[in-house]
Amino acid sequence: MTDEAPGGPPPPAAPAGPLEPWPETVRWQSISSDLIWVELLRLSGLVAVFSIALGVGWALSGAWPFGLALGGVLVFAVWRSVTIVRAVHAWGYAEREDDLLVRHGLLVRRLSIVPYSRMQFVDVSAGPLERVFDLATVQLHTAAAASDARVPGLRPAEASRLRDRLTALGEDRAEGL
Repeated sequence: MTDEAPGGPPPPAAPAGPLEPWPETVRWQSISSDLIWVELLRLSGLVAVFSIALGVGWALSGAWPFGLALGGVLVFAVWRSVTIVRAVHAWGYAEREDDLLVRHGLLVRRLSIVPYSRMQFVDVSAGPLERVFDLATVQLHTAAAASDARVPGLRPAEASRLRDRLTALGEDRAEGL
């Protein structure tokens, strides 16, 4: 057994386990933080509907459960606002030689690995709020519905580039099958 001299090569890092979904060897691309605003606006619309309904019920009946429910909705809105910010920052994607990696999740981390040869088609969509913030979502469809992956919060130019690249790589890889 030999001792390494100080300043020598570091000991090899332990290999990432199957429960460590974010490989350090991958160059991750983040999504636009404007997606936070899209999600917060969606949340505020939902909270407004529930708050108005509960407020009217409370005003008309005077029953305290309506007030308690209204407080619960407001607490939920604050909690969800914080998780939206953190969740958007957790999204990422990486293009590798043979597959696309998509990561997301806070409590439950999820890593989807989609081989280019398994892609059937790539879809780009943008809802009304996404269009206001100049964002789009790339959806990948494979033979197995459970393995479909999506990358939200992309600028339209990046969404088009990714769609075209994935489509071209999918066609090239599928020719060999």
